[in-house]
Amino acid sequence: MNALRRKLVLPSVVLASLASAVLLAQERDAGDKDSLRTADGVVGELYKLVTFEAGASPDWDKVKSLFLDQAVVVLRTGRDKQSVFSVDGFVDDFVRFSERADVKEKGFTERIVRTKSVIYGDIAHILVLYEASIPGSTRPPQHGVDSFQLVRRSGRWWIVSITNEIVTADRPVPPELKR
Repeated sequence: MNALRRKLVLPSVVLASLASAVLLAQERDAGDKDSLRTADGVVGELYKLVTFEAGASPDWDKVKSLFLDQAVVVLRTGRDKQSVFSVDGFVDDFVRFSERADVKEKGFTERIVRTKSVIYGDIAHILVLYEASIPGSTRPPQHGVDSFQLVRRSGRWWIVSITNEIVTADRPVPPELKR
């Protein structure tokens, strides 16, 4: 009987351990799923995901999971230049940026300063004033404005597009994002 009991107990312990691990993973991911239930939550999640400490890198699969497959990202990439990216192109461009020596060694922070949201049914427009910096850098943080378009599908919000502009003396913070 002891041999039979050991044969039954070990698989039961393994199954209980696996079930416990699955439940913990679901609880951990629940926060992510909760953030997808609001348009502002999805936008906030993106900024959290692209912020990383020295020697680390973002979870790019999680970043991609915030976007519709057909999403478009238009970023200011030079004083007089904008670049249009697919989601994969956006991630690839960010990876190249994050592999620069100073960024890899110091990390990167991008935080929301202020938002202005308009939600109408299953569509949303969110303007974000953000601050981006490389921790420990002598350069001051860069301020910019991101304009997000989102859509609600299947019980959650998805990023459809992002357009970006950098705040300059000639392009001050728009009135909607001033205090």
